[in-house]
Amino acid sequence: MSEHWPQDALMVLGASEEHIPLYQEARHRGIPTIAVDMRADAPALPLADKALQISTRDTDAIADALGDARPAGIVVGASDAALATWHALGQRYAAPYVYPGSALAALDKAAFHEIVASCEIVGYGWAASEDPDEVAAKAALLRFPLIVKPVDGCGSKGVTRVTCPNGLLAAVTHARAHSACRTVIAEEFIQGRQLTIDLFLRNGRSMMTCIKDQDLVAGGFVVRRISTAQLSSAEHHHLKECAERLCRALGIVDGPANFDLVLGADGQGRIIEANPRLSGDSIPRLHTAAFGVNVIGALLALALGEPFDDYLVPTRSAHAGVELIGSPLDTDGELVAWEGVNEARITPGITDVELYARPGDLVKPHVQSGHKIGMLIAAGPSVGDVSSALDAASALIRPVVRPLASAVKTVHTEGAGDLVVTPAAKGES
Repeated sequence: MSEHWPQDALMVLGASEEHIPLYQEARHRGIPTIAVDMRADAPALPLADKALQISTRDTDAIADALGDARPAGIVVGASDAALATWHALGQRYAAPYVYPGSALAALDKAAFHEIVASCEIVGYGWAASEDPDEVAAKAALLRFPLIVKPVDGCGSKGVTRVTCPNGLLAAVTHARAHSACRTVIAEEFIQGRQLTIDLFLRNGRSMMTCIKDQDLVAGGFVVRRISTAQLSSAEHHHLKECAERLCRALGIVDGPANFDLVLGADGQGRIIEANPRLSGDSIPRLHTAAFGVNVIGALLALALGEPFDDYLVPTRSAHAGVELIGSPLDTDGELVAWEGVNEARITPGITDVELYARPGDLVKPHVQSGHKIGMLIAAGPSVGDVSSALDAASALIRPVVRPLASAVKTVHTEGAGDLVVTPAAKGES
């Protein structure tokens, strides 16, 4: 019955830690929320007014549960799993903003390579197939080292760096285990500066563009630190223009998108990943710390059919960075305690400290984005100031983790790099 649901509510598809800022912004603005997440322990659920314990992928089940109720708007945060549902429910309820179905092509890494080529953006060698022998045979003809991953993967799940053909079949098997469509892609590893670019578009043009350097966890593929990048005006213009062109090709006219890329020595940006939605890893808070913009507020306004320009007007010009905190162990463990949190909070330059795990929680090795257990954000007048603040705070804050007797370690497969065989994350919403 519709009376069981709050009137004029915003439906949020997902309640992971990445969605917490969406619920906080809605509560700040007095907008009631309906959370959808299959996990009863999803961390953002306490911030919602009502909740549906349903997979965000199950469009029909969500609609059936709502009955005669109609949400005032629908929104998704940093979750690929819910994007198709965002589009379908937006159409079903004639929402003020309907997520473009054409943008879903970016979730297929092979299809996205074709889109990049159609936009005349410099690419690199790749091969994909649902047949493991076929993709291994095609990949053997590429330039090593290679990155082997699920064609529909996210969050660094199922990814292996392969240095020679002998490691291909093991890497393909690992990637297929993390692919819903059982399809694997092998890509040539690109040398250069690891960057990510975030945009928030209106009428096909970016109103907010932020390009950042990425540092990865040692020996892995998961981001450890992200900081605003110092680039020449020519480099910034080139990368922004490439990203806008890709957004238009994907049908993203309004709203957020972000791309991981490598800036090569030839000055060309090569796109590694496309994320046709809001960034995760606390990047929206980094944008606020650096520029004073509120991309979360802009996204909520867009979802509700309200003007969103004012949320994206910069009120300052600074540098900012985020440090993601993971378990210190390479096995599953139990978080015993946090040490140094108060000291980290008062470190000069630190603007935010957030912890996602509490004592007693199971924590996993930081080999997937979803395994992070906390974050620090710093802001300052220079890249050096931000780096110093993050270094100081991260040296102070310490998660104390006790190994579990049944923990599974990271193993090494010859020629394939580190092959992670830890259990999957808590699960997608």
